[in-house]
Amino acid sequence: MILVVGGAGYIGSHVNKALSAHGHETVVLDNLVYGHREFVKWGTFTLADLADIDSLRLVFKRYNIEAVMHFAAYAYVGESVLDPQKYYLNNLRNTLNLLQVMAEADVKHLVFSSTCATYGIPIKIPIDESHPQAPINPYGRSKLMVEHVLDDYSRAYGLKYVSLRYFNAAGADPDGDIGEQHNPETHLIPLVLNTILNKCSSVTIFGIDYDTPDGTCIRDYIHVTDLANAHLLALEYLRNGGRSGAFNLGNGNGFSVNAVIEKAVMITGEKIKVEIAGRREGDPPILVGSAEKAKAVLGWTPQYPDLEDILDTAWQWHKTASTK
Repeated sequence: MILVVGGAGYIGSHVNKALSAHGHETVVLDNLVYGHREFVKWGTFTLADLADIDSLRLVFKRYNIEAVMHFAAYAYVGESVLDPQKYYLNNLRNTLNLLQVMAEADVKHLVFSSTCATYGIPIKIPIDESHPQAPINPYGRSKLMVEHVLDDYSRAYGLKYVSLRYFNAAGADPDGDIGEQHNPETHLIPLVLNTILNKCSSVTIFGIDYDTPDGTCIRDYIHVTDLANAHLLALEYLRNGGRSGAFNLGNGNGFSVNAVIEKAVMITGEKIKVEIAGRREGDPPILVGSAEKAKAVLGWTPQYPDLEDILDTAWQWHKTASTK
């Protein structure tokens, strides 16, 4: 049985579906602070918080946990700057609780949801795993700290782990079962689609004077279903004796903010009201990742690399969700 921690959230719920589709029994543990109970449509749900180590121990006693997928992190960059303690307590301390209970239960396999934010401002594009890790905010630092902890625990206690450093997760389940829903919403694609659906008045572009072809930031968008499949491959890799380590997950293609908006207009046939604001501190002009290591070692191949497919699945889900 696979424990999916934070499995009621955006990425965790898609991974939970993929695990179930491939015959894995799952237990989803979530405190529902940001997760959605209705997204847990597969496996068994248990309401618990990693801060409560005794409740966590009960989960490991109740179920025969063989491996853990860990998604339970706070991920708002701006908030992490304003309230770093919240991020270090949840993202770092609570992960230490999880690792302690895993060790007590002799569970050796962990797939960890990391982030390209551990790299900070890029000094080369595309970013590969050899790029220096110099995060510029507490969110990125908290994730990097966990990566260091995992490396130490692997050497000392025999933990086998894979850290997956995502670029910009996007899109929705092609079957329409689950999608992207954050509160507050900060991700570009759902903000654009919510504007079309009149859930917000406009979408804001932060900076139009970057050194990019159209002056707006460029990001590497990766479909959430492709992310989910990478987690399955990472688990299989560990079970087959693979070495612990980190892998980037991205498409290796960058799309500007303007390009995303224009493509959304094309797909939906709707106009989008745009407002221009100044740059946000810490936003690099370009973030594009190399996932060649994941392709070579894990055998991962993205099935939805095109921005049009990513946007279309998101649009179909948002349209349906808006009528419920």
